[in-house]
Amino acid sequence: MIPDTLPTYPLSAIAHQPELLLALSLLAVAPSVGGLLIRGDRGAAKSTAARGLAALLPQEGGHSAPFVNLPLGATEDRVVGTLDLDAALRGEARLKHGLMVQAHGGLLYIDEVNLLPDHLVDVLLDAAALGVVRVERDGLSAAARADFALIGSMNPEEGSLRPQFMDRFGLCVDVQAPTDPRQRAEIVRRRMRFETDSQGFTEQWQAEELRLRERLQAARLLFPSVHLPDALLSQIAGLSAAAQVRSLRADLVMHRAARAFAALEGRSEVSKADIERVAPLVLLHRRDPRLPPPFPSPTSQHPPGNPEPEAGQPPPPPDFNPQAEEIFAPTSNAAPLPVLVGKGAASSGSSLGEQPGRVIRSVPTSPQSNAPLHLPDTLKAALGRNLGGEFKLTSDDLRSAIHEPVGGRRVLFVVDASGSMGVAGRMGALKGTLLGVLNDKARRDRAALIVFRGTGAALALPWTTDAAEAEAVIAAVPTGGRTPLAHALELAAELVNAESSAELVIFTDGRANVPLTAGSDAWTDALHAAQALKNVSALVVDTETGRIRLGRAAQLAEVLGARYSVLETL
Repeated sequence: MIPDTLPTYPLSAIAHQPELLLALSLLAVAPSVGGLLIRGDRGAAKSTAARGLAALLPQEGGHSAPFVNLPLGATEDRVVGTLDLDAALRGEARLKHGLMVQAHGGLLYIDEVNLLPDHLVDVLLDAAALGVVRVERDGLSAAARADFALIGSMNPEEGSLRPQFMDRFGLCVDVQAPTDPRQRAEIVRRRMRFETDSQGFTEQWQAEELRLRERLQAARLLFPSVHLPDALLSQIAGLSAAAQVRSLRADLVMHRAARAFAALEGRSEVSKADIERVAPLVLLHRRDPRLPPPFPSPTSQHPPGNPEPEAGQPPPPPDFNPQAEEIFAPTSNAAPLPVLVGKGAASSGSSLGEQPGRVIRSVPTSPQSNAPLHLPDTLKAALGRNLGGEFKLTSDDLRSAIHEPVGGRRVLFVVDASGSMGVAGRMGALKGTLLGVLNDKARRDRAALIVFRGTGAALALPWTTDAAEAEAVIAAVPTGGRTPLAHALELAAELVNAESSAELVIFTDGRANVPLTAGSDAWTDALHAAQALKNVSALVVDTETGRIRLGRAAQLAEVLGARYSVLETL
């Protein structure tokens, strides 16, 4: 591991992120909460905050607590550990520790945890919960202490974690850069001071850091003796049930987090207010996404009924009229869509057609097996068995490779939600069709959703594998306004160009009436924007109805080189 010599930005100097600082403090007091997931935009101080927390963790033998940054491309050998080949050549059977053991007593940080292979996420979460890494491989059976605080961060625009992994993170916080210009200026001002003179800036914040360190240390010592009255368990259970959280892990985490918060406040007994304070951090990522938001924004300063925009927020588009909007419930579709198969995908009914990826581990095999032999691990197993003696390869040493599956399909749905879609039940049928496609997708398939209406297009659903999240977003899409088709195609080009082998499904009647620039023709702009998507595997679903049909969706499909289908309504 390369030594971490970068100057550390003081945690106490991070401005205007109170929920993030609270979540980090709870994790420092009680790592048993099970780790922290930080979701947010780029540049929202996720990694800076994690590194700052590591500097405040308890130190042993005069050394600072380790901060281990797990690389996105790390193999299982590097994370878990494997046979030390140098020692084996000297006749010693020794485990070469992985990154989890190196993080013992400190913090293990995973940036872009949503892009990490599933099997590694599982291994990391298990070790974080148990505080022990167990290795059964290469002729070795070993266990090592790995008691560390686990922090994962992710940008939701790049895809989400599977729900079962999301639940394994004890706490979750969403962070965003402030919209208030004064707050943004203060953040930049502090960062520039740090980059200009990191030593002087650190000294300036030394007193605050010392106070925070002492507070965390006192809370850690108090935490084991903090009592949560039995009567408050019903409050915890009620909050979890109201959020429709099925896992009991939420109740256990809330119990620990409330005790940690009381310890931070210097109290030995948990109050009802403590539970209410930590509940959003525990339930945010576990609650049913189809429910309305239960927790008001702590930064909101406008009372209900006064929809005044916050400072720095753009005003609504000129033709925005909430009264003209209507939300249609999904209905069943009379005719299913044709199967969309991307270039190079399997042509059978399966949705993936995956090819083996890189080798992530190996398993014992036999000479009669048809599985390809993994030579490096076979030799390592033989070497571990023949330590100190004559090297001899036997059938017990044979290993076959387990490959990481290549990610599933990436399907971007582009949906026309203009006012004309409310005619003849088209929006309800469109939503029903879309949900039907998503329900048929495989586990590793990801979907994203662009909605266009009014004067522009927006990414309503970032890349996700979570069917419940997708269902909630699709069902809530409002209908109304004009048809900015060209804007949607431009945004779609940005997204599919960033995703290898992404596929495109466009629902539209083609009746574009919002140009890209004032004075230009909206339909011409749409056809021009479609040129950037010619090499994408696409399907255009025509939603046009009525006696007079322009047939523009078919023209769009021709320009795209896409398949063409018609949305049939009941």
